[in-house]
Formats: sequence, C-alpha cells, structure tokens
Amino acid sequence: MLPVAVDAMGGDRAPDEIIQGVLEAIAAGIPCVLVGPENLASLTALDISGIPHIIANEIIAMDEDAAGGVRRKKDSTLVRSAEAVRDGAASAMISAGNTGATMASALLRMGRIKGVNRPAIATPIPVPGGRPTVLLDAGANADVQAEWLTQFALMGSIYSKNRYGVETPRVGLLSIGEEPGKGDSLRKEAFELLSGASGFHFIGNVEGRDIMTDDVDVVVTDGFTGNVVLKTLEGSLKTVIKALFGAFGSTPEYQEHANALLPALLPLYETLDPDSTGGAILLGVDGVCIISHGSSGARAMLNGIKVAKEMVDCNIVNEIRQAIGLQSSDQ
Repeated sequence: MLPVAVDAMGGDRAPDEIIQGVLEAIAAGIPCVLVGPENLASLTALDISGIPHIIANEIIAMDEDAAGGVRRKKDSTLVRSAEAVRDGAASAMISAGNTGATMASALLRMGRIKGVNRPAIATPIPVPGGRPTVLLDAGANADVQAEWLTQFALMGSIYSKNRYGVETPRVGLLSIGEEPGKGDSLRKEAFELLSGASGFHFIGNVEGRDIMTDDVDVVVTDGFTGNVVLKTLEGSLKTVIKALFGAFGSTPEYQEHANALLPALLPLYETLDPDSTGGAILLGVDGVCIISHGSSGARAMLNGIKVAKEMVDCNIVNEIRQAIGLQSSDQ
C-alpha cells in the first residue's frame, strides 16, 4: 500500500512522540511518510534517516484560526499531507494537530465525496466489555440540517461495520428521551427522515446514558452536541479513574488490596484509555483522514496509523461513495 502521511509537527508532543509512533508503525509493516520541515532531523534525537519525508516548512498552530491558517499557509504540514493523499503519494493522512485545520485541509484539498452534504467526525466511544459506540458528528458541524443526519447515519454504519465487524449496526438519534416526539424541532424532523431512510438500521431515539452501553452501535447528532458529549465523557472518565486510583493508594491497607485488584483493573483501563482507540475519522471526504487527540503520544499515533491502514484496506471511501449514490437515487 501507499504510505500513510503523518503530520510530524502536529500535537502537543510533536515531533518526538509522533516520530516514535511512526517508527513503531513501520516496524509493524505499515509504510509511512513524515510530513515536516526541511530541518526535521535536527528537531528530534530519533533516527529518521530511513523514513520518507515530504517537506512542509509551515505549521498551523493549535490555537490558530483553522480556515485562515489553511488559506495562508499553503506549505503547512497539514495542507501538504492532504495534498499527498489527493495526488496519490499517500494512502491516508493523520494528524494530532489543530482539529479544525485538519478538517479544512482534508476538505479543501481532497474534496467531498460526490453527494455528501457535509463531512462528519466519527469518534469511537469505549464500551466496557463490548464494542465501541461510534458517535458522529463529534465536532465538524456545529449547526446541521436534519437531512445531513441521515448521511451521518449511513456513513457511521459503514464505519462501524468495517472497523468493528458489526454486520447490521443499530443507529440511534441522540435526544432527551426515547419516545419519537421527544427533542427539539431538529430532532423531531430528523427522526422522521431517519425512520424512512434506507441503507441503515434505525432503532429510534437514544439518550446520553445509552452511549456507553451495548444497546446501540452508532449515535448520530449535530457536531455541537456531539463534541460536548465527547468532552464530558472524556473528563468524567479521567476524573473517576484518578479518584479511584487515589482512593486505592490512600492508606497502606487499601494499597495491599489494590495490588491484588490491579490485574483485573488494567484491562478496563486499557478499554477506557483514549490512546487505544486510534483517534477519530473524518467521514465524507474523498480520502482517509484520521484526527488524533492533541495530547497523543507514540502509542496513540501507532494505533491511529493502524486505523488508517484498516480503512484504506477496506476501501471505506469507495463504500461510502457507492452508498451515498444509492441513498440519493432512492430519495
């Protein structure tokens, strides 16, 4: 396969942690190309002499305006990564940098799949003891139209099926109650459209408490709500885990029991750790684009590159293209 284009300068821990993840991916048999400044080798103590390198001498900062940064900095690592996918020099791109700029670069350089109204960020939400729930949109579109949610449902179903092996993913609409009449005008209109749409299995409204259960496989919502949900879950999990380990270590007596429980707790921690999910994917653009957390380390980057390879191997872009075409012809 073509290499995965990796933004070497994206994220809080770039470039060392990003490059370490790339080295581990290459060792696992996944070809990669680093996208970074001409002097990248001097910015890290790691040996990158054997890794292909696309030169990009500008960086879009984490706090920089996304659209403006992409327009002004045409030689940025994000723009060059997206161009590499567009031009056939790379099979996918991944970045832990500015999320908005990553989306804008992918959208402006790769373009949308024909028929897609708006791309959406699909984020895996961990489910203890089960498969992750796919949440989308997780932040690409703060304001949406009801008909866009039917495309999110379709794209999310394809992603769930290809990544997690769910034969017929159950799609739920995030609302404030399970009954069809619950929610604001957007949710009510979307419910009617989702109920009559083809290409996926719609099970009705779901609530926030259902997201981390095995009752639903794909949850669709607008990007504003989805991002709030995502950040709330991330913060809550971190707080609970920190409090739990703090309680275990508060006295020598508790510490002894904690050591006995640790082997059972570590797999649970692994499941809940965001680094294990490999990041989110931007669905609806004409190429594979993985968006990693800003604090991603080598492990998160390795897992993100693995997801990129999986999505390239299953040809998810073409699957979405065909499904969108069929959905449009049915309307």
